[in-house]
Amino acid sequence: MPESPEVQVLAEFLADRLVGRTVEDVDVIEFRSVKTRGRSPETLRGAQVTGAERFGKHVDLRLGDQHLLVTLGRHGWIRLRERGESAGTDPEAPPALATLALDDGAVIEATDAGDWVSLGLSVVDSPTDVAAVAKLGPDPASPDFGRDAFDRAVRGRRKQIKAILQEQESLSGIGNAYSDEILHAAKVSPVAHAATLDDDALDRVFTETVETVRGAIAARRGIPIDQLKAAKVAAMRVHGRAGETCPVCGDTIRDFRFGGTTAEYCPTCQTAGVEL
Repeated sequence: MPESPEVQVLAEFLADRLVGRTVEDVDVIEFRSVKTRGRSPETLRGAQVTGAERFGKHVDLRLGDQHLLVTLGRHGWIRLRERGESAGTDPEAPPALATLALDDGAVIEATDAGDWVSLGLSVVDSPTDVAAVAKLGPDPASPDFGRDAFDRAVRGRRKQIKAILQEQESLSGIGNAYSDEILHAAKVSPVAHAATLDDDALDRVFTETVETVRGAIAARRGIPIDQLKAAKVAAMRVHGRAGETCPVCGDTIRDFRFGGTTAEYCPTCQTAGVEL
């Protein structure tokens, strides 16, 4: 699932490359991806791109006086094919569910690799017209994010800390992978309820939340957008590493399922040796 570090770099790339270009044509291949039935992406023909911005795990393309809010979901992404670049013949490449052809021959492709459609396209007057954006909590990547915002989202809650980190209404932009990385670095169990964490543990989770998210954004900048997902996977220390050696203590990384998701953790570093 795309998370804020990779989506931030994607939005910055799109802003750098697309501003000033005009949408010449729109083709929606998968109509289930369109979430604003009364306003189809076809209405964007003739609009000029004036910006691109990230909201949580969403990308907002400003087109004239409208916005195309792209909800990336579980497997969604955006590709940019410059003029003359082949559409590609790789059978493993995720298919485009919608395309926007630009006036200089480039094509924006909104893709989805899943077995079900998780990509969402909304044509709106403002990003906050999309409920998922309107409900977003504070963003740890923002320079304005501080300890007060973190404490309001986390402190005293009778809910597992991993679930809170992934809850977009509490803290926006973090998903399954980075929540695993944050809690491993903070040496906190993913199943610990926030209300049971002492001040020292909360200090560590806050610090690692900020440093993990912002550090990943800095590390991803300059990487081609088609390689961002692979770079994310390669950078993980515990997420997706079940059965491998913990880089901190040498124990074996374990995984477990809860609440419909999977978590990876190190027993020595995070759960006092107890396997979950």
